[in-house]
Amino acid sequence: MKNVTKTPAHVAIIMDGNGRWAQRRHHPRIFGHIRGASRIRDIVLEADRLGVKALTLYAFSTENWERPEAEKSVLWKLLIKFLKREEAELARNGVRLRMIGDIDRLDSKVREVLDPVVSRLSENTGLQLTFAVSYGARQEILLAAKAYARDCLEKRLCPDSLSEEGFSKYLANGDLGPLADVDLVIRTSGEFRISNFLLWQSAYAEYIFLEKCWPDFLPVDLRNAVESYLKRDRRFGGVTLPPLRSAPKEETSA
Repeated sequence: MKNVTKTPAHVAIIMDGNGRWAQRRHHPRIFGHIRGASRIRDIVLEADRLGVKALTLYAFSTENWERPEAEKSVLWKLLIKFLKREEAELARNGVRLRMIGDIDRLDSKVREVLDPVVSRLSENTGLQLTFAVSYGARQEILLAAKAYARDCLEKRLCPDSLSEEGFSKYLANGDLGPLADVDLVIRTSGEFRISNFLLWQSAYAEYIFLEKCWPDFLPVDLRNAVESYLKRDRRFGGVTLPPLRSAPKEETSA
């Protein structure tokens, strides 16, 4: 008997394959980023419609800083365009926008648009939409460990009191509370890697890897992924026991 009967509360998506999608069509890589950015709005709205409470999108990793300047410039312009174009729609739907990662590395022109939008949407209580930008999970865990160590050195905490729940509060999405842990991770493009994404939070997540590249990912693909999730048996290391059956009655001779 399956023990998952409801929509995943937290869905995380590794939006992979923009460059390959463009190259297969003999276009520059930036064409794939432009097409991929156009998919985000519909996926956010579909997640909200499905009853997802938190949606985290892996937009730019710490390793992505090694990409060509021209490509990075396009990515930041697309982020600015998304923020300006979609803020009103996000506000109407009660979506709270969050950013995790080393945001301080972003150009000041990006921050001038990003910070006010995040602030204006910060009180919303609907879908918790998070962009992971300049993000790496190992770096996130290291920063959390350092912050906890500082609190111990300053006598605010005792090392022996550390628990998983307590440590989770130091992570980038610790403010999500019970929504911080990821239920379902989706990766597009046919790659079978987690690429340093939400390592702590997705410890017991279900994974779905799709051949489709992100620019081809549609709301129906999100629905199909959720339907697949609903059919899975999440045991969290335990065992799902079959229902007990009564022993057959012994026949008696006449």
